[in-house]
Amino acid sequence: MKAYVFPGQGSQFSGMGKELYESNKSAKNLFEKANSILGFRITDVMFGGSEEELRQTKITQPAIFLHSAVLAHTLPDFKPDMVAGHSLGEFSALVANKTLSFEDALKLVYKRALAMQHACEVNKGTMAAILNLDDKVAEGVCASITEEVVVPANYNCPGQLVISGSIKGIEIACEKMKAAGAKRALVLPVGGAFHSPLMEPARTELAEAINQTTFNAPVCPVYQNVNAKAVTNPLEIKKNLVAQLTASVRWTQTIEQMLTDGATQFIEVGPGKVLQGLIKKVNKEVEALSA
Repeated sequence: MKAYVFPGQGSQFSGMGKELYESNKSAKNLFEKANSILGFRITDVMFGGSEEELRQTKITQPAIFLHSAVLAHTLPDFKPDMVAGHSLGEFSALVANKTLSFEDALKLVYKRALAMQHACEVNKGTMAAILNLDDKVAEGVCASITEEVVVPANYNCPGQLVISGSIKGIEIACEKMKAAGAKRALVLPVGGAFHSPLMEPARTELAEAINQTTFNAPVCPVYQNVNAKAVTNPLEIKKNLVAQLTASVRWTQTIEQMLTDGATQFIEVGPGKVLQGLIKKVNKEVEALSA
């Protein structure tokens, strides 16, 4: 079974989508439609913008979504048996399985980006990568810090967990994680505490927009970040997409479930190959446990 997966924030690079725009008329039309919907030429920033420009959440999120969704649109014989996306990538996945139209998804992604940017300004926070520490131990460390906000944010693969929270909370957590045996506890260069309770203002803002958007019955299941399970009910997809902003991205568990459900081939669609590396590590762990 073919599983198509879509990357999230952090996969952007200057020049992304340029070759696609120049070589495929259908892709060019979609890019130009996006420029019109957004009210500015995001393609100019994607094709020639600086790293700093591309790192702005209001640019990064629609840019990555566009690259992924347009690329999927141009793939020959694109018939996914299952789809999933890492955080932001879930919107690309929902276009791929026809839950959302391209236009509606782009509007929601841009709304999400602006809402998250605003939440970062209201509630200052950050994130940190915790390497080579058992997830249960890391969860225990997070739970032990009661005076600050610190939560597991991204379960990326075995031995790689990203935590999110207040700046002071993350500093305390990093020291505790190292004391608990983590190989590294590295604060990340991000603008806020994504996938934590500090994103609540963005969740409230985005919920209204999602609830007003038409979600269709998908052509195949989407494995959502919040519960790492196959979902086909449009109302449940909506609910999970709203919850995603303040909940953990359960990517490790998602890939494990997709493998259990029969995925034999994972195809990453979008900028970079980050997800392929994570999937290999999950696969290796699953094989070791079943040996």
